Amino acid sequence: MQLIPAIDLLDARCVRLLHGDFDQVTSYQAAPAELAQTYADDGAHWLHVVDLAASRDGVAADTSALFDLLERAPQAVQTGGGVRSDKDVDARLRAGASRVVTGSLCVTNTAKMIDWLDHFGTEQLVAALDVRYDEKGVPWPQIHGWTEPAERNLWQLLDELTEGGLRHLLCTDISRDGALSGPNLDLYTEISRHYPQLCLQASGGVSCLEDLQQLKDTGASAVIAGKALLDKRFSIKEALAVLL
Repeated sequence: MQLIPAIDLLDARCVRLLHGDFDQVTSYQAAPAELAQTYADDGAHWLHVVDLAASRDGVAADTSALFDLLERAPQAVQTGGGVRSDKDVDARLRAGASRVVTGSLCVTNTAKMIDWLDHFGTEQLVAALDVRYDEKGVPWPQIHGWTEPAERNLWQLLDELTEGGLRHLLCTDISRDGALSGPNLDLYTEISRHYPQLCLQASGGVSCLEDLQQLKDTGASAVIAGKALLDKRFSIKEALAVLL
């Protein structure tokens, strides 16, 4: 199982949001490029970077911090946040990103995402779906800053995306995001069972090495770890010793 450390960028700083709320921001002193180098030196071959300013501000966002990090990061980078057009995908790939992560567009314009899979390649794109459960226990992707559910549940949407060639999926139970409350093991086990062809990245809630050990049994191929690493709950080397 692969470890993918996460860096969230806002105003050229490393931050973490609680449940995606910009009013609940924790800032960290480490410079983004220095942190990327440290993670690489410790053995992490991938890095997950979210440009929160691009996600929040759209075309008006200052994305210079993201492109600076893409240039300087020594490991492979997958990056998302504010990816809304062909130009957004192309610019990130040309700047050195190995994969581009798309979120809301996968839900609101699934046909466009499938077109991108065909145009840019299935290895260059990641669908990031943030889900919330309804009263019947069905997961529904959320859009517009997690304020609205999609018109299709997770299983209906994944049926369409996998038929269109989706290879990489990043899925987050938003009730766990940034909360260090433990990952949703049942969610990842169910996705892996339904869609064994997907390279599934588990995200949200990882707080300790035991969480990583339990995720190995879900069928997920990678785990995203952000706050737990920044808060030094475990190190890259400790995590890799569990996962490899």
